[in-house]
Amino acid sequence: MPDDKPLRANRRQFLKGVGAIAAAGVVPPASAARTSSGQAASGAAMLDYAAPGIERPRFGIIGMGQRGKSLMPLLLAVPDAELAAICDTDPVALRESRLLLTVAGRGDTPVYTGHDHAYRELLERADVDAVIIATPWRWHAPMAIDAMRAGKHAFVEVPMATTIDELWQMVEVSETTQRHCMMMENVCYGRDEMMVLNMTRQGLFGELTHGEGAYIHDLRWQMHETTRKTGSWRTHYHTTMRGNIYPTHGLGPIAEYMGINRGDRFDYITSMSSPALGRAAYAEREFPPDHQRNRLRYIKGDMNNTLLKTANGRSILVQYDTTTARPYSRLNLVQGTGGAFAGYPNRIALDDPPAEIQTIYDEQYEQQKAAWEAGGRKGQRPTRQSFHRWDTDMAKWYARFDHPLWKAGRTAAVTAGGHGGMDFMMLRRIVECLSDGIALDQSVYDGAAWSSLFPLSHESVTNGSKPVDVPDFTRGAWRSA
Repeated sequence: MPDDKPLRANRRQFLKGVGAIAAAGVVPPASAARTSSGQAASGAAMLDYAAPGIERPRFGIIGMGQRGKSLMPLLLAVPDAELAAICDTDPVALRESRLLLTVAGRGDTPVYTGHDHAYRELLERADVDAVIIATPWRWHAPMAIDAMRAGKHAFVEVPMATTIDELWQMVEVSETTQRHCMMMENVCYGRDEMMVLNMTRQGLFGELTHGEGAYIHDLRWQMHETTRKTGSWRTHYHTTMRGNIYPTHGLGPIAEYMGINRGDRFDYITSMSSPALGRAAYAEREFPPDHQRNRLRYIKGDMNNTLLKTANGRSILVQYDTTTARPYSRLNLVQGTGGAFAGYPNRIALDDPPAEIQTIYDEQYEQQKAAWEAGGRKGQRPTRQSFHRWDTDMAKWYARFDHPLWKAGRTAAVTAGGHGGMDFMMLRRIVECLSDGIALDQSVYDGAAWSSLFPLSHESVTNGSKPVDVPDFTRGAWRSA
């Protein structure tokens, strides 16, 4: 798809119970970049909006790079979905995609290419109901807006957009056209995340008070991608932005646990970053002194910490670090008045476990106690499991709290693949919602709120970590949603 250069042109209740990048140091208040009041001039609010059902949704994919190419075979594997056309401007990406289509028996799939706005020709097709947008970030908003205005539902890769003004435009166009605009946050469909969602819906942790999410992933190797692929455009955001430029993988699941935009909302944030040292050090080590990577000035701190406060008083920590040599983590921690769950590794501690789990704890204690006594009472005396010690054995928790969608679709998801099955689960759920004419699991307001950390964290860091208000994209509807 086009590179990241300036543009030339212009729930179902989630499973019922069960311009542009600012120059460094010169940034207008992102939170005030656009305001809006009342509902859109026409159209309807998109919270719990259900579009008319589409018996067999037909998709176009815009962007056949690493992400689009990985989603395509998964979409082909989803029952009751069709691939109508693809689009990209990179001949290498198209050649690889055409080969995959030929192997799948879909070598006749129409392809759009040749110029930066070839995607608009795809949008003119009457046999396209929805589009998947998997392009460099700066194209997300204009492509999604064009798609909705062309009568297509838009499914956008993360983040949904990079400026507050773009996010407001996407919200308002979605409302006016009554077309879905959903950010495809695949992590929300991971097995662990959906299990924890099920746990929180059942009140296992009591009243939720705090959450932590992250995207900690050493991606320095992408700096070697200088002419194409992700690193060729994403690296430059480390030279123009100071905050969290990839907030939604960790934040999305936490927002769902807490019912953000459905009884609570993000109120304000404060953000701070560590020194920006890792990228420059990596460039000095990996590239010749006169290489383009050594001519860049990296300003995005290696670690960004953003704290959110919600309208109901909850706190959320969101971390971002793709520069440090450390193991991958999304944190995925949620806690409340009754206990906590944390990821990487998965572990849980509860004040009052469910009866069937407590029975397992009691049996394990009696077995350990008997073994200790039979061994002459040597070693540490066994103690009963309690909230003072993490329980890391997840098997019994999966058996009790696996989300119904994963129970029903785990085999198909794991077989199809895509980040452990979460990509397939996400696509299958999207198709199910479109086919059945039910609300999507996430609305345009969710994608806007989660993505808003991209510009808002930059604003806060740039201005000495001062608090920055998060726009209420629902315009008050979160109170009753």
